[in-house]
Amino acid sequence: MIRALAILLALAGAPALRADPVPALFDVTGVAANDVLNLRAEPSASSEKLGELVANATGVEVVDLTFDGKWGRVNAGEIAGWVAMRYLARRPDHPDLWLTPRLVCSGTEPFWSLTIDQGVSARFDPMADQAQSMPAGTLKPGVAVVNRFMIALGDNLAIIRQEQCHDGMSDRAYGLEISLVLGDSLYSGCCSLVAD
Repeated sequence: MIRALAILLALAGAPALRADPVPALFDVTGVAANDVLNLRAEPSASSEKLGELVANATGVEVVDLTFDGKWGRVNAGEIAGWVAMRYLARRPDHPDLWLTPRLVCSGTEPFWSLTIDQGVSARFDPMADQAQSMPAGTLKPGVAVVNRFMIALGDNLAIIRQEQCHDGMSDRAYGLEISLVLGDSLYSGCCSLVAD
């Protein structure tokens, strides 16, 4: 009992952990310059080939992993598929920010987009109306939850969750879901990490 209490107290002071190691950005590695990394329909080398990543591809967003971590789900254009993780090297995390400095989010019905540059600014474009810019804070992890973050956008607020998300309009996969409160409107959609 005392040992369990000591562990809990030690963990209480530890920094928050991410619920999942993805989404995260990776670079292709270990693929010959004249070869490609195949994008498969299922996490199997014998599965149908959907596309490919070039041997020197960088900033590839992995949005999901198989249970054993051997395959990662990525997007290539407007399709999502699986690649062998042994050919991807994770980029180092930003030392001062959660996720990446820039996130791009979007939603449908109504169509909108949001570009967030953490600690700098955000631009919301409702497509059918005039775009607006606002200051942006930085992502803050939730209290007692490991897969939720919040970010202040001027007088507005966004909650971002590490969760599989689909836009309903394409075959792309996303690893982040957003709920955006802008004025008296609530928008929901998906987000992607953007490489520097």
